[in-house]
Amino acid sequence: MRQKLRVAAYAVCVRDDQVLLARSPGPGGVPEWVLPGGGMEHGEDPRDTVVREVDEETGYRVEPVALLGVDSLRLTRPSRFGPRGLLRRTVDHHGVRLLYAARVTGGELRYEVGGSTDLAAWQDLAAVPGLNRVPLVDTGLGMWRRGPTA
Repeated sequence: MRQKLRVAAYAVCVRDDQVLLARSPGPGGVPEWVLPGGGMEHGEDPRDTVVREVDEETGYRVEPVALLGVDSLRLTRPSRFGPRGLLRRTVDHHGVRLLYAARVTGGELRYEVGGSTDLAAWQDLAAVPGLNRVPLVDTGLGMWRRGPTA
């Protein structure tokens, strides 16, 4: 079984009782809301990762103001890549996700073109439970409500 480690950084941007989210096509083509962020590049500082990823996915420049926490996820799944009709290898995926409270410092809201998301929007915090979203949205908002780690 192939093992894959992915380290990523995400932003929890909240202002005026709204959270900034991006929309991903999701499995089976059903769109789901995600926190803006993504995978670190080799040698990249996680704070730089979250700044780059938020800009790519939303058009905003952000300043990470606090590390809220670290989330770890491990799951076994078929590889997303491989020839159709052929047996795909199983992947033991381990995701380490750093979540930052961040504030918008500039830029303008826009959608990502040709990337992993197709829409960005401010969502009312009260409406989040009714959104089709990945679990990391709830994890990030929970960390934000509790405040930064010691």
